[in-house]
Parts: sequence; structure tokens; C-alpha cells
Amino acid sequence: MSTANPTQPKSTGGGILHVDETSMRTNKVEQVSSLLISIAVMLAFAVGMLFLLFLLSMNWTRTLPMELEAERIAGRGDNAAGFERDFDPPAADEVEQLSEPALEQTIQMVNDAIAAIASMDTIIANDAIAGDRSGQGDSRPPGPEGEGVDGVHRGERWELKFSARDRKAYAGQLDAFGIELAAIGGGIPTIDYASTLAKAPKARSSTRDQEKRLFFSYVTNNALMQYDKALLQAAGVNTKERTVLKFIPKELEDTLALAEKAHYVEKRSKDFRVSDIAKTIFECKATKNGKFEWAVIDQRYRNKNPSVK
Repeated sequence: MSTANPTQPKSTGGGILHVDETSMRTNKVEQVSSLLISIAVMLAFAVGMLFLLFLLSMNWTRTLPMELEAERIAGRGDNAAGFERDFDPPAADEVEQLSEPALEQTIQMVNDAIAAIASMDTIIANDAIAGDRSGQGDSRPPGPEGEGVDGVHRGERWELKFSARDRKAYAGQLDAFGIELAAIGGGIPTIDYASTLAKAPKARSSTRDQEKRLFFSYVTNNALMQYDKALLQAAGVNTKERTVLKFIPKELEDTLALAEKAHYVEKRSKDFRVSDIAKTIFECKATKNGKFEWAVIDQRYRNKNPSVK
């Protein structure tokens, strides 16, 4: 039986349990790649945190589109101003429904009429003193005839301003929104229009009963009024002793109405009441892309307290 010599050196040859320590050392390529991976992970984490902060900072409240309701403003039209409302005459079908009263009712009516003769003299005398010859008039405010709330009509309530440096730029703003200039009166029964004002002004005419659009006129003479007259004359429209008007399309009218309502809701009250507004001033401004847009620059109110209806 042989025994191992303890003084004999151990074999350094390959074996099952032999491990080469040099193969476990990291080289420079692995160190650089690990560093790049770490940097990429940190960058991805930073970008993710920034994106999360961006999402948290956004206002996710859904803004409902503002609805435009039909505006109904009371106006007396061509009726005379007054403090009450005259009774309307009965219609033909209402007259047919009336029947002749019975004999007893007729006698009673005669007695009532006799008793009222004395008071009638007093009423007639009072009317003569007051100068009332045509009834009590119409208590509704100025504006197109109609029933509705006590407010100011858009034609009187709105004021349109144009930031134009010359007549050509002004004409371009009118064309951008499809606004037509017109002249009425002066002994001419028609309304004479001018359109495509910036390039080649064109004229057309129509009767007054055919026109339903909203229009604006100048109260005092100014530079824009002179521009309007010059543009109408360029289209061959006679403006001598005639009133110059601006007719705006229905699409632009709705756009201005929404802008007016949005300004009211933001500055005054969420409960929009058109009867509170005395004046809304719009201005046409150029945008960065060369187009034009309308903005409310001022709004004045009839009631100081928004809670007062």
C-alpha cells in the first residue's frame, strides 16, 4: 500500500475542479459597455419622470363647447315710443266668433254707457291737455320689432373696430369675413352693395324686404367711413346723400355672439344674460399666419350687480 509523499508539490495541471482566475477578470470593453448601459438606464428614467410630470401638470378637465342660443330682444320697430302697449285690433276670425248679445245684456250695456258719459268728458279733456292723439305708444326699446327680453339689439350693442393701416388693408379684412358694404336712401328705393373690395369691387342691388342680415352704420364721420364711401364708389355705387352700411354674414354674427358670451362668462358671471350687456366692442386683428380673427377688447354692462336680473 503506497502513501503520498507530503513533500511532493501538488500538480498544477488541469482538472475537474481547476478554475482559471484570469478568465474572470473584466476587461476594458466590458467596463465601457457597462458604463454606457448605466447611463442609458439613468437617461430613460429621467425622461420617464419628466413625462410623468408633464402628464400631471396638464389640465385634463374637459371643456364643453359653448352653445349659442337664439337671441330674442324686444323692439318696437317703426312704432312710436310710449309707456304702454296699445291693443292690437281683433283679427277676422276673432270677429266672426262674436255673436249679438241678448236683449237683457243690450239693455244693461246701454245703462252702463249712459252712466259713463260724464266720465268720458273728463277723459277726453285730459287727453287733449296731454296731447295724446294716437294711443299710449309702444313701451318696447328701439330695435327690430319683436318680443323678448329687455335688452339692446346687436346692431346697437356691438361695435366693430378694424386695425388697418390703409384702405387696401381695410378692404382685405372686409373680404376675409365676407362683409359687404351698401348704400341706402337718397331717393333710391334699392339697396346697392359692393363686395370683393380689395381686388375688383363688384356692385349688385336688391330690395329692402329681401335683406335679413345684421348691419352696422356710422354715427359720426371718421376715416373708415371715408374708406367705405371710396370703396363703394370704386364699385360704381352712388353714395351721395345716402347712408353707408356694413352687412355681415350669419356665420360671422354667430362667431361674434360666441366671443361675446365667452367674455361675459369669464369676466362677469357664468350665468349668461344678454340683457345685462350695454356694449361689446370687437377688434379685428391679424394673426401670425397672416389671417384675421375677432377679439373682444371691452364689454360694458347695464347692471353693476350681476345678480340683478
